[in-house]
Amino acid sequence: MSRKLAIIASNGGLFDAYKVFNVATAAAATDQEVAIFFTFEGLNLIHKEAYGQLPMPEGKEHYQKGFEKANVPAIPELVAMAQEMGVKLIGCQMTMDVMELEKDAFVDGIEVGGAVTFLEFAKDADVTLTF
Repeated sequence: MSRKLAIIASNGGLFDAYKVFNVATAAAATDQEVAIFFTFEGLNLIHKEAYGQLPMPEGKEHYQKGFEKANVPAIPELVAMAQEMGVKLIGCQMTMDVMELEKDAFVDGIEVGGAVTFLEFAKDADVTLTF
């Protein structure tokens, strides 16, 4: 029986991205089926122009040296890694409509869907997380 992890990404900062993709790739590495639903500011985590330049939270700039020293991959690399591992990326259609964003503004390979699309996956998930 396959284990499933459902993640809602509704925040769009750098630390949010690391939390989302760290958990998603760890789960995928342990053979879990993973889907991430990106809504509102969370869409920044997969937006072609935004995801490579997510801001460091104010007062946390000292973390940058730690990321470099620990050889932590940049967010675009983590997104690619997650996709290679089979993590399903779902962009929220409603939010995209509200923000007047098209699918081509986001990384290749995402699915666009509404809450029902995510809920269909999440209904039998073993774990559901929100970041």
